[in-house]
Formats: sequence, C-alpha cells, structure tokens
Amino acid sequence: MPRNWDSHYSDPDNVDPAPAPLLVEAADLLRPGRALDLACGAGRNALYLAQMGWSVTAVDSSEVAIHLLGERAAGLSVDARVADLEGGAFAIEPEGYDLICDFYYLQRDLFPAIREGVRLGGAFVGAIHLSNPTCDTPPRNPACLLEPGELREQFGGWKILFYSEGPETGRRRASARIVARRA
Repeated sequence: MPRNWDSHYSDPDNVDPAPAPLLVEAADLLRPGRALDLACGAGRNALYLAQMGWSVTAVDSSEVAIHLLGERAAGLSVDARVADLEGGAFAIEPEGYDLICDFYYLQRDLFPAIREGVRLGGAFVGAIHLSNPTCDTPPRNPACLLEPGELREQFGGWKILFYSEGPETGRRRASARIVARRA
C-alpha cells in the first residue's frame, strides 16, 4: 500500500528540523551555488542549504510538505515545488546544479538525469536505504531498497569523496551513503 505522504507530514512529529549530517559535512566543502533537493519532504536539507547561501530548488510530491517548507523558507532562496518525480512531473535541468542531494528516496530511472544535472566539478550527496536481510526492521518493497554496491556503481567515473554502507546513527534501516564529485 503506498504511503500517504500528506498525512505523514501533517503530523509535526514527522517533520525533522535537522539537516542530514552527511549533507552538512559535504556542503562545507563546496562553494554555494544552485542546489536541487529531490524528494525533499518538509525541506530540512533545502532550508539548511539556503541558510548557507545556496539557491535551492526543492521537489516533493506532498503538498503538505511543500506548504510547510514554503512557510519555513520565508526570506530564503528556496523554490519549493510540488511534483511527482515518478510521474515525470519535474525534469532535472542538464548541468543545471552545483549540488544535487537525495536522502532516502530511490527512483532508479532518475540516476541518469541526476548525473547529467550536476555541473562539472559539482557534487551528488545522498543516503538511500539498503537491502539488508539481517536487519530486524520489517522488509520493505525491494524496489525501494538499493543492493550492496549499487549506489557506488551509479557514480562510476566520478570522484568518490565518501562512501559507506551499513547502519546509520539514529536510523532503523541500513543505508548506502555517498558524496561524489563530477570530474
């Protein structure tokens, strides 16, 4: 059964104010420019980037999440958009971004557009849930889980600045995490 993201983000307990630690570390290494936050939810990462001087486009299918982001982003350079990524309602501009981030959203057919969307010298930063048969958390739809090594393979030919797989502090599921620079 598909998850109702509007209902999810209507509960204040589901709105995480803290940006992903991996994004915080990676953003410190980059000069602010244009960023794209895919499946941004209520915008924790988009807000952080905008506060650091980035011009951010944030995309999510949840109208509730984008509304919350819009309220929280007052005065910041955030273009918050409701768009169904799976339905192709948002096209990633080729070489349009200095940074693209994706946290806990997997759409395999989006990877070519993500790679093409990052400018030369720009970066992709992400963490995506990993298939882990030894995990105590109930299994999810396998289409939403990466296989070991899969995220690294998606960025073959890029300079991998950081890569890890496994448990992540504060998360119930294992994930693959990456910071990759387009060379």
